[in-house]
Amino acid sequence: QVQLVESGGGLVQAGGSLRLSCAASLGTSSGLFGSYAVGWFRQAPGKEREFVAGISWSGGGTQYIDSVQGRFTISRENAKNTVYLQMNSLKPEDTAVYYCAAVTSYNDYADLDTLPYNYWGQGTQVTVSS
Repeated sequence: QVQLVESGGGLVQAGGSLRLSCAASLGTSSGLFGSYAVGWFRQAPGKEREFVAGISWSGGGTQYIDSVQGRFTISRENAKNTVYLQMNSLKPEDTAVYYCAAVTSYNDYADLDTLPYNYWGQGTQVTVSS
């Protein structure tokens, strides 16, 4: 079993920055955190959940949606069982609940936006004021 806990959300003015963290707790049969690809997703009120960014098991592969490319950076520290999402130049349209998700994957070249993520956190609210 893998439990994911997001943190770092909050209220920020447009143009500001936040760093989200996704901390994983793994059961004895869940393997190492380094065997999981991790994605960040978000859901704004009245909208469907969308993929934002993903990182492969080794960190060697990353993927972003166009609207955050160049502003957001995903990274991981496997020794700390943690994935980060650094969000800069935030815009009001980035306002949403942000979720991290994980799935076992040893493929650095996987399409991270379409992996069958099967572990999800509870989410953290990000609000960007104009």
